[in-house]
Amino acid sequence: MGDNFEEQNKLPELKLDAKQAQGFLSFFKTLPNDPRAVRFFDRRDYYTVHGENATFIAKTYYHTTTAVRQIGSGSDAISSVSVSKNTFETVARDLLLERTDHTLELYEGSGSNWRLVKSGTPGNLGSFEEILFANNEMQDSPVIVAVVANFRENGCTVGLSYVDLTKRVLGLAEFPDDSHFTNLESALVSLGCKECLLPVELAKSSEYKTLNDALSKCGAMVTERKKSEFKVRDLVQDLGRLVKGSTDPVRDLLGAFEFAPGALGCIMSYAELVADESNYGNYKIQRYDLDSYMRLDSAAVRALNVMESKTDANKNFSLFGLLNRTCTAGMGKRLLHMWLKQPLLDVTEINCRLDLVQAFLEDTALRQDLRQHLKRISDMERLVRSLEKKRASLVHVVKLYQSSIRVSFIKSALEQYDGQFASLMKERYLDPLENWTDDKHLNKFIGLVETSVDLDQLENGEYMISSSYDSHLASLKDEQESLENQIQDLHRKAANDLDLAIDKALKLEKGIQYGYVFRITKKEEPNVRKKLNTHFIVLETRKDGVKFTNTKLKKLSDHYQKVVEQYKSCQKELVARVVQTASSFSEVFEGLAWLLSELDVLLGFADLAASCPTPYTRPVITPSDVGDIILEGSRHPCVEAQDWVNFIPNDCKLVRGKSWFQIITGPNMGGKSTFIRQVGVNILMAQVGSFVPCDNAVISIRDCIFARVGAGDCQLRGVSTFMQEMLETASILKGATERSLIIIDELGRGTSTYDGFGLAWAICEHIVEEIKAPTLFATHFHELTALAHDYTGDEQSSKKLKGVGNCHVSAHIDSSSRKLTMLYKVEPGACDQSFGIHVAEFAKFPESVVALARAKASELEDFSPKEIGSKRKREADPDDVSKGIDRARQFLKDFSELPLDKMELKEALQNVGKLKEGLEKDAVNCSWLQQFLR
Repeated sequence: MGDNFEEQNKLPELKLDAKQAQGFLSFFKTLPNDPRAVRFFDRRDYYTVHGENATFIAKTYYHTTTAVRQIGSGSDAISSVSVSKNTFETVARDLLLERTDHTLELYEGSGSNWRLVKSGTPGNLGSFEEILFANNEMQDSPVIVAVVANFRENGCTVGLSYVDLTKRVLGLAEFPDDSHFTNLESALVSLGCKECLLPVELAKSSEYKTLNDALSKCGAMVTERKKSEFKVRDLVQDLGRLVKGSTDPVRDLLGAFEFAPGALGCIMSYAELVADESNYGNYKIQRYDLDSYMRLDSAAVRALNVMESKTDANKNFSLFGLLNRTCTAGMGKRLLHMWLKQPLLDVTEINCRLDLVQAFLEDTALRQDLRQHLKRISDMERLVRSLEKKRASLVHVVKLYQSSIRVSFIKSALEQYDGQFASLMKERYLDPLENWTDDKHLNKFIGLVETSVDLDQLENGEYMISSSYDSHLASLKDEQESLENQIQDLHRKAANDLDLAIDKALKLEKGIQYGYVFRITKKEEPNVRKKLNTHFIVLETRKDGVKFTNTKLKKLSDHYQKVVEQYKSCQKELVARVVQTASSFSEVFEGLAWLLSELDVLLGFADLAASCPTPYTRPVITPSDVGDIILEGSRHPCVEAQDWVNFIPNDCKLVRGKSWFQIITGPNMGGKSTFIRQVGVNILMAQVGSFVPCDNAVISIRDCIFARVGAGDCQLRGVSTFMQEMLETASILKGATERSLIIIDELGRGTSTYDGFGLAWAICEHIVEEIKAPTLFATHFHELTALAHDYTGDEQSSKKLKGVGNCHVSAHIDSSSRKLTMLYKVEPGACDQSFGIHVAEFAKFPESVVALARAKASELEDFSPKEIGSKRKREADPDDVSKGIDRARQFLKDFSELPLDKMELKEALQNVGKLKEGLEKDAVNCSWLQQFLR
């Protein structure tokens, strides 16, 4: 915003006299201390913040403390900052939608009398929704989660409950978890959690650090609640009010959980659901099954660029931005958000979505026609919620009506489709639309609006009840028109009496102060002054003329104003009645909203596949326990969408028993990271139901994507790069199954070469032999390629890991100039050299440094490209190698089981030191191990 922000935005001036200032100070001191709360005070034309909030706003949004003023004097003085209306809205959006580390409160009043009128948190946007989404769409639906963790010797059980206040959905889940809370993290990512409620006791426990790490990685704000709020008493009774239908299914659902109901009790209390009668009968409750969708942790979401980031140069930097071609106002975007966080595991449902995308892709006219109609669809979910919350007006009803009349056009367009998926189209859309739009549902609502609302006035921007809707309103309308005619007659008679041209010289005007009056210019006044003083009453004389009336006009004007007030009062009552009646159609609109949102997202998928310069293809989907992952001519959808990129496609063939585990080597900047990520992105897109950027794709469904693609230093949390690498890798080793996909990039950089290589080798072996998941392992340790070959040249004692394959990103070095050219092609086989020095030349290192590096590399080079099957030139005893590998794997297992996240640094170092001492002791009689400990 810059240092001139204050001047550019004309910072409002806080004007308080001594008495007002003293009154406000006395009130402000009574407010409870809440470091997370940012409190705004409405001063009618502007807002103010005070105390520590003032400094925070000044530094964060004004980028200068010159905006800070003082109220009061001496020790009683407090800092203050004035904020314009536009700036307040900007701050509100940032605090509640982006930062998720503060709550927002708005107060109204004066002097020492102020009251809280609005409050919001990242999970409960509450009454701030109208401000937050006045000029932009609600793209994501925030969720509040409550968590109860029961710790036992062999792990813990997590009880979880959540509420989506926009969709009015309650959910429960219960699952076992490890010390890193990997399952909880996946659940929070899948649900889109913005705020997490925890018992105070859990927040004070020794396990809290790792729990807090999991929550912070997901961007969720932690709110501590008293243990007494996690109660199940009266829960069935309260849910009976919120959930439509019998309480028996609710009681049965709660009975299936041990800890989750307590979390549900807390969340209902926190969101005050029962206190708001507009919620009664409008909520759904459901079981959330962690295994229903592909699991994605926060690291995978970041690595695959699934969601938008404020730092994105353009919308195509993220998968959401690329896929978001929705037309509806907000609904489609929210569903796409949910789908990307909850990719499918069911082959039938995935193929159902792909069938529909294919239908829309092949029928261009249908696709374009439907998208044009969907552009006229308002955000039904939010409009219905406004109706039920009794915050709606006739405007909301009319918007629902305007959306409703488009539904018949959508239905007609779908009926024209006669392609190979016609039966699916009928089952998925036409039959439900037929049900929702009959005379008992949507058509009844349309009839209500057309009968009750004066639609002709919409062109003038007026939302009014039709006078024919109510007999009393009609009589008032008739009386109003009769009075208007009488007033017009008086206007004509006055013009004749004064001998003035009607409307040109003698005007009839209606104002707030006098009602109906006559007006003539000051120029005309001398000519009719005598008649004015005799037959009329002069009201005022101004530059623009003389206003006057007579007894009859004043009587008619007063009567007319009285009728207008009665008409407005009757209108208000009728509007309330119409809005109340409209709210009874909420179930219809909820069903339509879901159906149209799905149609919107799938049409967007088809539109993207059709409009790409290089076509997308339909993937063949197989169950997780059969089939391979074959991506021919695959591309990274977000990278190829950038204007400056000429993307080079590559094949990826993860074949069971042959190349299920792939080691990718090659120079930095050669495309290793892009290649392994694009495989993950393609699989994610396929399981969401989208076509993929490939020439041909066969995908065996994955239940989880684990991605470790580089760890920055986390010193703020006291975690080094190496420790962060190990923690992330440990979560992969503990959480991955043979049905997962593992993507690892450059593991082992955070420690010495030998330590890093040893760990990388042992981790690869563990994944291949124990986890057996398809894996892409990009590494700068090109010696790791020996995993796919014999450890020694002795065929009788050779050991070969089954299913390991080597790939490399190719580069060309000109023999004469030594210049490096990146080819960005992934080819079979291992890379036979390191290109580090060539990359240094790319980066314009001084020639003397490069020359010295070449000389030193020649001295130290101990790797022979001719002997790929051997890491070192020295001969190694097969038994020695086998024994060493077993010991290295045991070391890795012992290390991964250390609860490092619960230890102080000193204790952690001592434990790791003991493990290392044991390894060094065993290495005395094992030369293969010794090479990693030098």
